[in-house]
Amino acid sequence: MKHFLIYTNKHKDQELATTKRIQNYLETKGCTVKLKVKESDWKEEKDSVAEEEATDIPLDVDCMIVLGGDGTVLQAARETKKILVPIIGVNLGTVGYMTEIELSGLEESLDRLIRDDFKKERRMMLNGKVCCADGTVSEGWALNDIVISRSGSLQIIEFNIYVNGQLLNHYKADGMIVTTPTGSTGYNLSAGGPLVEPKAKLITLTPICPHSLNQRSIILSPEDEIVIEIPGGREGKSQTVEANYDGSHKVTMSVDPAGETKLCRQPQSDHVYRRPDPYCAVGEDHRVYSAESGKLPGCIASENERFLTNCCEKGMRSR
Repeated sequence: MKHFLIYTNKHKDQELATTKRIQNYLETKGCTVKLKVKESDWKEEKDSVAEEEATDIPLDVDCMIVLGGDGTVLQAARETKKILVPIIGVNLGTVGYMTEIELSGLEESLDRLIRDDFKKERRMMLNGKVCCADGTVSEGWALNDIVISRSGSLQIIEFNIYVNGQLLNHYKADGMIVTTPTGSTGYNLSAGGPLVEPKAKLITLTPICPHSLNQRSIILSPEDEIVIEIPGGREGKSQTVEANYDGSHKVTMSVDPAGETKLCRQPQSDHVYRRPDPYCAVGEDHRVYSAESGKLPGCIASENERFLTNCCEKGMRSR
């Protein structure tokens, strides 16, 4: 790799000290480096998904180095969903499950990227469209999950799930989580959903606090088209719900008794993560660079892999 783009969350690197450290090191190695500094916080609401699409990323970039936390990595993935630029994260956040490089091993990790010493993984993304009764459509993308949740008062919401045009189930719950394998260790896990191998190709539907004794998560094919239909409320009341994409881009849906709103999830594209062997980076369509045995100094394994490894080891011991 010779051409790099450094994507910095300025809230995490206020003086740009780490940004300049990486830029200077790469330039001394003969690499070309361009900077993209995000001034706004990743959780600030966007008026439209178009504002999340990057238009200033050079086409010759080999890798995007993301400085921040998990939220910054998610935002970078959404911005580059149509450009397919490989991504690797440098942990400047509090948890950093999706950022694989720690500052203590920064230079050695950069050397591995320059030598093309990494492996690729693909991670799937979700594309959702909110289709309102008045004909307006709002689109969003997610690497982790799309969540339908109640908005306002603490009341249960009712919705129907259709898969490929066929009614799957009617739910009464606090919401529904549509998650990728990458996002299975997030909200899905907290809601009782299954852990999924990060490179798998599937979609998980997990209801949030369903009013039922037997409703559990449902696993679907990545090619399935999912429609979550929000009908009008009962007794002349409206239902107000929100569609959240990776906890960032939010769309509010208010449905009166005579109308309905649909969230249509279209077949996804992939985004890519890249990792210096044997640890991680993130990127394109979602290809991710997977870890093997051993450790790269200063890196941490992805939370997905730690959970899955622990589960497998416990299962083997029990047998």
